[in-house]
Amino acid sequence: MPDLLASLAASVAARLVARRETVAVSESSTGGLIYTQTARRGLLQVPDDAMRGIRSSTEAAALLMARTVRERLGTTWALAETGAAGPTGNRYGDAAGHSCFAVVGAVETARTLETGRGDREANMWAFTRAALELLDACIQQAGDKS
Repeated sequence: MPDLLASLAASVAARLVARRETVAVSESSTGGLIYTQTARRGLLQVPDDAMRGIRSSTEAAALLMARTVRERLGTTWALAETGAAGPTGNRYGDAAGHSCFAVVGAVETARTLETGRGDREANMWAFTRAALELLDACIQQAGDKS
């Protein structure tokens, strides 16, 4: 899996470099601990009011994080992910293997992935792959529109 992801990431990076575009990432279940309430408030400066009616680990939350990190860092693109890697589910009732991704830029979209597995490492790899594939597809789609 690492070789496949390295190849996919290299392809995305090459497209971004060729187009002189940038990307920011906000994630929680692909290996980092970025998407916490403290990080959301302090780092991204997303106030509690902005989260009213939006539950974490949803496409709406991923879109909010992607829009916010893109605006805060002034990038062309943003990719956000939130979910439950495992081995258990999250406090919102989502089972292990649940993740939501969002890409914001010239194309804006969100997706949900349910692996059905409690294997944390396997889920982290699956989430990363799905997120990179979504980013790649959006970048390609935006290029087709130009």
